Amino acid sequence: MNIKPVCILCLLTRAYREIQQSTSNPNIQLQAMKEVLSIIDVIINEQSHPMHLVPAYIGTRRDRAIKKVTGCPDPYREQKIKSNKIALELRSDFEKIIDKEDDNYKRFRMACLAAMVGNIIEFDILGHKFNLEEISKLLDKAEDELAIDDIPILFEKVKSETKILYLTDNAGEIALDVLLVKELKKLGAEVTVAVKEKPILNDATLEDAQKVSMLNTANQVITIGTDTVGLILEECSEILLDHYRSSDLIIAKGMGHFETMTGLHPNGSHPVDVFFLLRTKCEPVAMSLGVERGKNVTKYFPAKSVMEC
Repeated sequence: MNIKPVCILCLLTRAYREIQQSTSNPNIQLQAMKEVLSIIDVIINEQSHPMHLVPAYIGTRRDRAIKKVTGCPDPYREQKIKSNKIALELRSDFEKIIDKEDDNYKRFRMACLAAMVGNIIEFDILGHKFNLEEISKLLDKAEDELAIDDIPILFEKVKSETKILYLTDNAGEIALDVLLVKELKKLGAEVTVAVKEKPILNDATLEDAQKVSMLNTANQVITIGTDTVGLILEECSEILLDHYRSSDLIIAKGMGHFETMTGLHPNGSHPVDVFFLLRTKCEPVAMSLGVERGKNVTKYFPAKSVMEC
């Protein structure tokens, strides 16, 4: 997904809020904003590679610059800790709802809905507001807010010994991802969960995976080897690339993965089915998917479609 005019405003607004959380020194704040402006100006004018016009790519460059200038490695650390705590409390309630169902598909569907609801946990997106304490209410209306429903296709593709690469998005959200990973494994799938190597935005890292018991749930938990927003293959570790190439399908959480993975250059990439599970938290992503903002989405992209986007 290529950058839209409003993306520039969002990138800058988010930069300012991150910088405020990173340092109280006005001189360093100004220096960081100047660096971000310079990076955005260069990227959107050079257009040397299609990926460079993807908002998540620019966001990656922006956040690295902010961390370098301010010296703050994790601006969202406190929010991530709080998100994990609240999501873990909610998870027990969601588990009770899921465990009441004997039908495998109904259990699976509820777990998918919980995973999509969890994707609302993201801070400082332009116009995106949410309350951590009210996430439980979203599950009650998750079906009504499901704008693209490819859950049945995903269910049919998950067979015994299916190798799945599960790309996580945010802290807090990953606690609810545990519910879906459990259901995938009950269907016989082998699930490798990937988190970020280092902090980026409020994305989940190994520390978050450990706190929410993902390490004890998935068959394997790895990092992507870097700190990108979404997935930028040329920066990923060989371990991640091996799983990317050898998996039968990928479940990718969040808008960053949607932006980057529908912008992948086909040269050297391995065709693989992808299911995007997300909440449309911004207008450009919603428009790209042909739905309204604030909706839940499970969207299937067959291998050929992903590679041609």
